[in-house]
Amino acid sequence: MERKRLIFIEIETKKITFVEFEKYLDEIAKSKKIDVKDIKSKLQDCGAPGTSGTTSVVKSSAIDRLTDTKKFTGSHKLRFDSTGRGKGIAGRKDVPDTSGYVTGYKNKNTYDKSH
Repeated sequence: MERKRLIFIEIETKKITFVEFEKYLDEIAKSKKIDVKDIKSKLQDCGAPGTSGTTSVVKSSAIDRLTDTKKFTGSHKLRFDSTGRGKGIAGRKDVPDTSGYVTGYKNKNTYDKSH
């Protein structure tokens, strides 16, 4: 049995440039003894990548009820703004004011205005 030369081994990285990709196609065409134009036309005709084997989104009234932010109460309610979008880390942690003022000082940036 004759061993076939693996072209994939020659590519050391997972990311290649377009020029390297075309060079790779030339190598495949030589090994398969076909024209590069045939390979390129087959690649163009195959279309966009498929999504076979993906999980579909489950939509039920229970999920709608559990994810409705208007019904959240207590500390959970503070994690979302008025539109129902999450506030990110600011909604989960008490971020201290590190501006140099005393905590709870209400007249911030007013010192220069009073003189």
